[in-house]
Amino acid sequence: MNLPKDIQHNEFLIKVPMVIVAAIAAVPIWIAMDFLMNTMHVSNDEAVSTAITVFLMAGIFVGRYFAELLIIHFKDLRGLALAIFSVLVVSSIVLFAQLAFPFEGSPALHLLLYWLPFVISSIMLGMLIKTVRAFGKRELQEARSVAAHNQSELHLLQSQLSPHFLFNTLNNLYGLSLTQHEKIPPLLLKLSDLLRYSVYDSNEIFVPLKDELAYIDNYTEFEKIRIGERLVLKTDMDKPTDPNIKIAPMLLIVFIENAFKHSKNTADELIYIDMSLKTWNNLILFSIKNSFSKSAEEHKIMNKSSGFGLANVKKRLEILYPKDHELTINEDATSYEVILRLKSK
Repeated sequence: MNLPKDIQHNEFLIKVPMVIVAAIAAVPIWIAMDFLMNTMHVSNDEAVSTAITVFLMAGIFVGRYFAELLIIHFKDLRGLALAIFSVLVVSSIVLFAQLAFPFEGSPALHLLLYWLPFVISSIMLGMLIKTVRAFGKRELQEARSVAAHNQSELHLLQSQLSPHFLFNTLNNLYGLSLTQHEKIPPLLLKLSDLLRYSVYDSNEIFVPLKDELAYIDNYTEFEKIRIGERLVLKTDMDKPTDPNIKIAPMLLIVFIENAFKHSKNTADELIYIDMSLKTWNNLILFSIKNSFSKSAEEHKIMNKSSGFGLANVKKRLEILYPKDHELTINEDATSYEVILRLKSK
């Protein structure tokens, strides 16, 4: 079957650099062989060195061709490369053993013991080079595929987070409008700032930590107005000014939103929330603890309302901070605590 001219042209362009590289590589190989033949006092050393170099390069190209045929049928290229390397080592040992301890006997057998391991070694070397390159390409393709999948999944998670937050906030505003409508105007102003950040800035993979903390400040002010005197809030938040300290957007707010929501669902007269954030070197330590009632009904409400946000943030942590984060959740009859340690970006 005839290939299209553009494909033939591309294959020619690929083969030409290979031939040039082979020609350049043949020069030091020939010099090394010539030096070896001189050391061994072989007659016609230049002719023998040329023959060895030609056979070696030919064996490498033949080995590359054989490797292409094998690669198609092998999924485990690492195992294939290891098998080829083992054969290469054995044939090389046989060859060097024959050079060190020449066989004294039939000239034909003597020649066979020299050239057979040499040909096998050259073919195995070509196969090993081709297999290792193919393994590297396959690993790179798989890594790119995983990265593309993670990027797509990350954008999906972040796009889900803003509507989730908006849905909860509008529900709170609706309930408040029925009982304390005088609080609605300042809450709407705070909501405007919150939505501006969640819609525009949260599209970035990482944002300055100071921007995320400003967003958290706005949110806590929003909740103070909404909850009123029932809230007992303690905060100890570092205020980094360095824009190079970055974090995934709307990562911490999920835990803070849940703390306010779950505390509000308790039957206690007061709502207790204690949150802190510390930074040192390239580490961020965030913790938040809230009062909590573990009655069956409230526990059911908590699981239903926080399931999406918590699953979302856990998945984002796996994608953005693999092996660079530690999430601990402690729960008892009266309190719920989240501790998050992660490396800043």
